[in-house]
Amino acid sequence: MNNKGNIILIGFMGTGKTAVGRRLSSILNMDFFDTDQEIETVTGMTIEQIFKKHGETRFRSEENLMVNKLANKTNCIIATGGGMVLDPVNIDILRNTGVLICLNARPEVIHDRVKRRNNRPLLKKGDTYQNIITLLKEREGLYSCSDYIIDTSDLNFDEIINEILEFLKGQSKAHG
Repeated sequence: MNNKGNIILIGFMGTGKTAVGRRLSSILNMDFFDTDQEIETVTGMTIEQIFKKHGETRFRSEENLMVNKLANKTNCIIATGGGMVLDPVNIDILRNTGVLICLNARPEVIHDRVKRRNNRPLLKKGDTYQNIITLLKEREGLYSCSDYIIDTSDLNFDEIINEILEFLKGQSKAHG
């Protein structure tokens, strides 16, 4: 891990980044930031409202501004929006602040998780499951920039967190 010691959670929507990040931050006594929630706070609009009113391009620029802001933080956990990896600049900035851990899940699991409260602008039109499949295909390979990947499909939060903690333990041994 680098000198800023951040843990950055990347991955597709519905893979558990926010929930895992929150729990991990309390276990490790680290600050927690969710890029989407931070953007909503700064803009005073929900992600859905930003997409509706200004479009995806504006949202992606807000994401980039937020990444630059959070890059100055140390010893924190950052959960990113699912599309954060679409801009390689964002990934380069985040990589320089800590370790990238990707959470992923099978499409049907993602569908099951996001359908409960569909506030995901990129899934609004048409068939939600097909949209997930299409977006996963488009983003295939983009999450491979991570230092570690966990499939959260069949794991509960404790199992996911334990796996992350084991990985981090191995990291500190490798660098210590």
